[in-house]
Amino acid sequence: MLDSARRAVEPELRAAVESLPGSMRRVGRYHFGWEHADGSPARGQSGKAVRPALVLAAVRALGGSPSLAVRAAAAVELTHNFTLLHDDVIDHDVTRRHRATAWTVFGETDAILAGDAFQALAQSLLAKDRHPASSAAAGRLASCVIELCAGQHADAALEARSPSDVTLDECLAMAESKTGALLGCASAMGALYANADGEKVAALDAFGREAGLAFQLIDDIIGIWGDPEHTGKPAGADLLARKKSLPVVAALTSGTSAGTEIARWYSGPPEEMDPVRMASAIEKAGGRDWAQFHAADRMSRAVFQLSQAVPEPEKAGELLALAEFVTRRTY
Repeated sequence: MLDSARRAVEPELRAAVESLPGSMRRVGRYHFGWEHADGSPARGQSGKAVRPALVLAAVRALGGSPSLAVRAAAAVELTHNFTLLHDDVIDHDVTRRHRATAWTVFGETDAILAGDAFQALAQSLLAKDRHPASSAAAGRLASCVIELCAGQHADAALEARSPSDVTLDECLAMAESKTGALLGCASAMGALYANADGEKVAALDAFGREAGLAFQLIDDIIGIWGDPEHTGKPAGADLLARKKSLPVVAALTSGTSAGTEIARWYSGPPEEMDPVRMASAIEKAGGRDWAQFHAADRMSRAVFQLSQAVPEPEKAGELLALAEFVTRRTY
């Protein structure tokens, strides 16, 4: 499904990126893995294509024609990559997809502007689409971007606060905005392109949001305990950056001695931070178990919402498989 979705949307993505002015076009080609930093051709992965796959699978599940929703799927993928370009700058991440991030190659300004252009391209694709659902899809995607920005703002505000002044509820709300919103939007846009009624659109949005929260919980686990050879990111990078990911906050609010130790590290000088010891302390405080339990719980909620939109199991199979894919990564 992912390979099929990537093949379907890549021509639209390439055409969109090629329409950009030269400087931003070069950043876009590099970010998607089509070129090396020196401009020579590359054959890197342009991402898993989970979000466009959700759009196309939702259309199929509700009896629509996926070929008519390719532009919508590409718009979602452009929006996702807009957030990646910006997130890498905000978080100062130096690697993505096993190579240097765009801002480290071209500078922060060029990466931010390319991200802005991606967002504009997404709306342009929908504006030019003649499908009857394109206008509603454009409005939903625009609202989603505002929610993504609000989630990123909340994340930045949490990072600036004391470790003892952060709750799990607000971290979960932030994660829903940052991650769940776009997966929900992708699923709902697929429903719109299948001419589904409002209840099914809402149920698929809820499905994507719950799957997105499960995804974020697993992603946070991988961010602490994942193998850098698989993740493409340095080991312990999230901890050294003092990110208040969900397993960390679960540990901080656990009332355990290990949680107290983590709070001391997060409040102390950077040279005292040891990611290996910190990861062990988070596990002792129950942060990893908490995240794994709640990832499974959110997946169960996602399955329930999916059943409300697509009661027939054989028609819901692709959407279920995609949700399981993003929540069952083990590296």
